[in-house]
Amino acid sequence: MLGGVASLNYFYYFCGMARIMAIDYGSKRVGIAVTDPLQIIANGLTTVHSKDLIDFLKKYMEKEQVECIVVGEPKRLNNEASDSARFIEPFVVHLKRTFPQIKVERIDERFTSKMAFQTMIDSGLKKKDRQNKELVDEISATIMLQDYMNRMK
Repeated sequence: MLGGVASLNYFYYFCGMARIMAIDYGSKRVGIAVTDPLQIIANGLTTVHSKDLIDFLKKYMEKEQVECIVVGEPKRLNNEASDSARFIEPFVVHLKRTFPQIKVERIDERFTSKMAFQTMIDSGLKKKDRQNKELVDEISATIMLQDYMNRMK
């Protein structure tokens, strides 16, 4: 008999409940956030190096069911694509080819880094901890995911 987390994962898998994942893609680091299987809560998962992302996703998806990946779409204030779109677009194409069974959505990521930094201040993190860029990326992905979930309602 399965117990604890294993039995919950078994239940979610067979009931068709899957997570939604958000990716804040950067040229060096990638912030990742996921929902719980019931898609109620968005949580920061981790930050990985860009070159390690696909391997990380493959390993993660061996253990967890993901139905949708939300990728940040960098835009300028005038709604045009920002300079960083040039390396995000090829990643999205690669992501879709690698995981064709998973829906990939895009979401405007303007101001998420600023919002993440403000969240760190509001939560009382010390200045040294706020300089942790990996944490900023993870919180940015969580903000994008929460925004996506709010739009789904």
